[in-house]
Amino acid sequence: MATKELREGFTTGACSAAAAKAAVRVLILGRIIKEIETTLPNKRKVTFELKRCEISEDSAVCSIIKDAGDDPDCTHGAELTAKVKLNQENKIVLKGGEGVAVVTKAGLGLEIGEPAINPVPRKNITEMILEELIGSSFSGAEVTISVPGGQEMAKKTMNERLGLIGGISILGTTGIVKPYSTAAYKASVIQAIQVAREYGEQCIILTTGGKSEKFAMDLLPNMNEIAFIQVGDFIGTGIKTAIKEDIHHVIIVGMIGKLSKMADGVMMTHRGGSSVNTKMLSNIARSLDIPETVCSNIEAANTARHVLDICKESGHFYVTTRICEIVSENCSKHGLGLRVSSYMVDFDGTLLGKFEAPEGWGIKGEAE
Repeated sequence: MATKELREGFTTGACSAAAAKAAVRVLILGRIIKEIETTLPNKRKVTFELKRCEISEDSAVCSIIKDAGDDPDCTHGAELTAKVKLNQENKIVLKGGEGVAVVTKAGLGLEIGEPAINPVPRKNITEMILEELIGSSFSGAEVTISVPGGQEMAKKTMNERLGLIGGISILGTTGIVKPYSTAAYKASVIQAIQVAREYGEQCIILTTGGKSEKFAMDLLPNMNEIAFIQVGDFIGTGIKTAIKEDIHHVIIVGMIGKLSKMADGVMMTHRGGSSVNTKMLSNIARSLDIPETVCSNIEAANTARHVLDICKESGHFYVTTRICEIVSENCSKHGLGLRVSSYMVDFDGTLLGKFEAPEGWGIKGEAE
């Protein structure tokens, strides 16, 4: 059966720029419109239907409903709203309204106190407004971007921990959301590591999700909360960014499923992209001289969790520690010799195995 092609969506930044462009056009024309053609940051032209289009004496409000395509995140269905006032001041002033976060910490590439509208969307919004002003009697504008319900949506993001308070961020580098690329999440991983470094953290803890992060915090109670970063499937991105930001030590905390994929050399662990390699796990068991009957059972296991049960029942649980060691070795190779420790936890947060990389471990020369 042919697989259905996944549908692309649009970023919060692209929707905001289109809404702002529409509001400027409404003010210049002096009448209501139903749709607007905009240019995305990747130069593609797209027409958006307007949800709201209102005009008053000195301002206009237009909004667009974000469609994230087949990669719905917490902002799918959000109403990106732009209120625009035109002036003669030769500049575009961007403000954040309801539901758009305010920057309260350094290291995000934005000024403290500014709305969390990232550089590419800022440029796109500004360019789309200026395009509409050509040939008009106005040279500047004040635009307020808001997202009704944005504060509630933000609870499903890492924003608050990053110091982005009161709503969501306006994101997007191309304007397009590619299904399962989860570009916004990847960007937030990079941003979280940059913030941790800005605050002097030289050791960060990368976890694969909310549950493993909670367990990691229990295991490492003396670490600053800002050092804990949920990388989801983007372990490779986390490791590369740690190198770039000159982080000295990375601790990976996860459960057997994700750690087994990392032990297999998979640095993008999306469930659809790779399955757990039980043959590889059985070979790890063989390398530890575990009896062949147990190794065969591991190879025939249905899931990584099943592998754990087999090891537990047969009394060969130390295989978990070896998996952690291989994860650290692989991530070190991926990260050009970064010091990487690995902890495996079970579904209740119990520590099942760990490899604590010693000081100076994994140091290599320059990249080959």
